Amino acid sequence: MHKVILILVFATILSAFKSDKNAYMIFDEKGKECHYARMLEQAKEADVVLFGEQHDNPINHWLEQELTKDLFEAKKENLVMGAEMFESDDQIVVNEYLAGSLTEKTFKDECKLWTNFPSDYKPLLDFAKKNKLRFVATNVPRRYANMVYTKGLGKLDSIDPEAKRWIAPLPIAYDQTLKCYQDIFTAAKGHGGENLPKSQAIKDATMAYFILKNLSSGQIFIHYNGSYHSDNHTAIVWYLKQARPDLKIVTIGSAEQDAVDDLSKENSDLGDFILVTPVSMSKTYRP
Repeated sequence: MHKVILILVFATILSAFKSDKNAYMIFDEKGKECHYARMLEQAKEADVVLFGEQHDNPINHWLEQELTKDLFEAKKENLVMGAEMFESDDQIVVNEYLAGSLTEKTFKDECKLWTNFPSDYKPLLDFAKKNKLRFVATNVPRRYANMVYTKGLGKLDSIDPEAKRWIAPLPIAYDQTLKCYQDIFTAAKGHGGENLPKSQAIKDATMAYFILKNLSSGQIFIHYNGSYHSDNHTAIVWYLKQARPDLKIVTIGSAEQDAVDDLSKENSDLGDFILVTPVSMSKTYRP
C-alpha cells in the first residue's frame, strides 16, 4: 500500500514538473541542459564574452544584466563593457555621459540610440557609470555599412582619412564561405548581391577591432550584440581569431522555440551556451 502511495506521489510530482512553463533554458554546445552557474564560471575564464541577444527579448536583456553584475563581482575594474548598439563615432558622447558631464537629455539628443535604449541598454550603460567601468561603442557608423551595401567594400577607400578612425583598418578581410554570410545571402535570395553580407562583415570586423583595441591582459570584455553577429563561432569570432588566435572566447547564442525543454537541431551549434526562450515571450519593443 505504501509503495502504491509513493508511486502516486512521484507521478504527481512528475506531472507538476511537466506542467511548468519555463521562461528560459540554457543549453551547452552539446545540446545538454546546463545551469547558469556553469556558464558564469566559464565566462570568468574568458578574455572575451560575446552575449548574442534577440534584440526585443526581455529575458535576454535581464540575463545580460545578471551576467554583467556577476562578472563585475569577480573582476571589478578589470571588466570592460561594449555593445553593437552604440556606434564608434559616438564614443566621445558615451565617455562624457559616463563621466557625468552630460545630462541624460543631452546624451539622448547627441547619441544615435536604439528604440529600446531606455528599457534594455540604459541599465547596462548606467551600471558602467555607477561602477566607473569603460563602455566601448564598437559598431561601425551605419552610414559606412550603408555605403558598403550600395557601393561595395572598395568604396571605403575614398572616405575621409579622419573617418577611417571609426572603422576597422582597411582593407577588410572577407570570407564569403562563412555560414553567417552565406545565410544572409540565401535569406535575401540574392537581393543586394554580395554587398549585403559584406555590409554585415564591416560591422563584424569593426566590432572585433574595437573589442581588441580596448582589451588588456587580465581583463574580460563582455560584448552585447545580435546573436547572428556571433552565432556558430563565426562573424565577430572569426575576426577576433584572425587577429588573436590565442584569445579565449565564450559565446552565448540565443534563440526562440515553441517549446524550450529541448534544444532544436537548428539551434544546436549557436554558441558555447545557448539561451532559449519561448516564441510567445513578451517583446520589449517592436522594430
